[in-house]
Amino acid sequence: MAQKVGIPKGTRDFNPDQMMKRNYLFDTIKEVFQRYGYLPIETPSMENLSTLMGKYGEEGDKLLFKVLNSGNYLSKTSPDLLHEDSLNKLTPLISEKGLRYDLTVPFARFVVQHQNDLQFPFKRYQIQPVWRADRPQKGRYREFYQCDVDVIGSTSLLNEVELVRMIDDVFTELDINIVIKLNNRKILSGIAQTIDKPELLTDLTTAIDKLDKIGLDKVYEELTLKGFSVDELKQLEPIINLGGSNDSKLNCLRELIGHTKDGSDGIVELNTVLKHLKTLKIKADVELDQSLARGLNYYTGAIIEVKAKDVQMGSICGGGRYDDLTSIFGLPNVSGVGVSFGADRIYDVMEELELFPETAHHTTQLLIVNFGEAEASHSLVLLQKIQRAGINAELYPDADKLKKQMKYADQKKIPLVLLVGEEEIKSNSYNLKHMKTGLQENVTVEQLIKIIKSGI
Repeated sequence: MAQKVGIPKGTRDFNPDQMMKRNYLFDTIKEVFQRYGYLPIETPSMENLSTLMGKYGEEGDKLLFKVLNSGNYLSKTSPDLLHEDSLNKLTPLISEKGLRYDLTVPFARFVVQHQNDLQFPFKRYQIQPVWRADRPQKGRYREFYQCDVDVIGSTSLLNEVELVRMIDDVFTELDINIVIKLNNRKILSGIAQTIDKPELLTDLTTAIDKLDKIGLDKVYEELTLKGFSVDELKQLEPIINLGGSNDSKLNCLRELIGHTKDGSDGIVELNTVLKHLKTLKIKADVELDQSLARGLNYYTGAIIEVKAKDVQMGSICGGGRYDDLTSIFGLPNVSGVGVSFGADRIYDVMEELELFPETAHHTTQLLIVNFGEAEASHSLVLLQKIQRAGINAELYPDADKLKKQMKYADQKKIPLVLLVGEEEIKSNSYNLKHMKTGLQENVTVEQLIKIIKSGI
């Protein structure tokens, strides 16, 4: 009996058409990264669990994929640990490595490990897959790509401004209408201090981060379980429900939390970024969202999140500033800020809105028809000349019926077909067919190259 084939839930295969669209997406994002002077790096798929654990909060730790040790991974365990209550003690004994949850923590480890070889401020981009043991659903996968861009070794708020500009450039190039939401972790800290619960800042941000998903009542219910009183929740309500323009929200926040050190600092930083953005021609809407938390423990300043306007989808890009991340690995006082573009969600948005250009569906620009051995031999010389001119072209390998070869070109969405028969060889003038219009014309190989290069 044949083995049933399949792949793990939350993972996907990609066919050539999908890969060409994905490559178009990655190339567009990469071009913007490089335009701003960022350099590429890569890190391993696996990291030591000690690198990953404790960096994403309690819920994030639960979503880490752990990798079992090689060989007899139970050799260091005792039978009394093999029950559910001992999982936390058992895990480090049977698993020393895990698949990376994001690209930011591995980047911090990279910076510490290679600090003597880097020029600070260090601007890097990284496009690689990450893994999370989440429940698969629309727009949420267990294996997915992130496109990260970070600058580390500078506290300047101009870096935040630059990141917003890059976000705007990427989504303008992709033709996606977005709203860029901004907040500051210090504002959230000021809120916690205002209601006299600074020690519960992590619980507060974790709950507030779910506001869009579960609604205000459920957020309050979760906060009550974490130790917030009814009076404290009442104090939260006017802050969470702030409306109006960005300037109006800033003024209200000054009144509500401006008396706290963190709150005041956060308001100043956010105001500085927004003032710079006002002077620039940002096409996207930029909105102050005082409830934006993003739930990651390592953020210390700016918080950024991007949503598509025309599609029901979660965040398609997000990030923020982290002042203490490298200190965990022994390198204090190195601040960084970055954002991550969720390639898979962006792909889904573009598919739903049919935003991929026609050129993203094919890589071969020209197919040469094979009429037989002599014609194929002549066509190989033509093919070499065409390919050396920087044109993607192929010769059909078999002398099959013309109908079959034309069907091949049609199915692969190859826009041009060159017919090289006996008469064409004698005249060095070849029959070029435009598949979209059906137009046919006789061209020399030089004319053909010029036509393709000029995009006619």
